Amino acid sequence: MPMETVPEWMANLEEEEIVFIKKFLLASGSLKEVAKQYSVTYPTVRLRLDRLIQKIQINEDHANEPYISLIKRMVVNEKLDLDAAKILISEYKKIREKP
Repeated sequence: MPMETVPEWMANLEEEEIVFIKKFLLASGSLKEVAKQYSVTYPTVRLRLDRLIQKIQINEDHANEPYISLIKRMVVNEKLDLDAAKILISEYKKIREKP
């Protein structure tokens, strides 16, 4: 696939996330094997995978809402707490709904 046709969800990944996906695939999806490769526990790898899944889902769910997507990415990356994110999204939606 030419670089021009890389899906947006993939283009938004960090290099370390792409490396993680590659290791996961080469390990045939074995989180246990990936944990060995990174010298971490299984729950640590599971958490990393869950966050990566959330990041991809956020990108897919909010392709037309980049502001909301940004806020949710910040929560996933632990740069913003969930309560603050809910307030920001709620206020944003109120502003957008006004005529």
